[in-house]
Amino acid sequence: MLLIAIAGGTASGKTTIAKNIIEILNSNKVSLISMDSYYVDLSHLSFEERKKFNFDHPNSIDWDLLYTHLDSLISGKPIKKPIYSFTEYTRKEEFELVYPNSVVILEGLFALYDERIRRMSKIKIFVEAPDDIRLIRRIYRDIKERGRDIDDIIEQYVNFVRPMYVEFIEPTKKYADIIIQNEKNFKAAIELLTALAERHIIWT
Repeated sequence: MLLIAIAGGTASGKTTIAKNIIEILNSNKVSLISMDSYYVDLSHLSFEERKKFNFDHPNSIDWDLLYTHLDSLISGKPIKKPIYSFTEYTRKEEFELVYPNSVVILEGLFALYDERIRRMSKIKIFVEAPDDIRLIRRIYRDIKERGRDIDDIIEQYVNFVRPMYVEFIEPTKKYADIIIQNEKNFKAAIELLTALAERHIIWT
């Protein structure tokens, strides 16, 4: 199994790149794991307390569960991936059954943060985009897809998103095999990644 880890700041284009690879390779050959599904369970906290939680710190991730699930997929076993509610700020009771595949893509802020997961990853990618572009994309996404208001988005960006990116996420760029500058067009990078993945599929 080929594990591709795609890291980068908020709204840098990680998910878009992952979906492009899946579309080209054929979804039947690729499993997608988003780190957003592995935020720690906050059901023990009140809604107001959950809203104030720092989701941009590495401690927001249930690392042991994520590592166990990736290890299971590599071993050829299906997993019950958590489903996270971005309106309630906690896990749902349902889960998604994910089956092992020739290629597994892990995408998320901290995809290159944990040493155990870096060792598992055959291709490590960091996606970059200018801060202003990422902020605009985040505002658009959070309003449209997550029902957030502009004041909450800006407050979260200033207090958590930006400082955590500088402290924890950007430094993981040094672990990347490939750095994608996602300001306008990343077609060449997608073609390279899909070629590498296709070679792996052919030989496995």
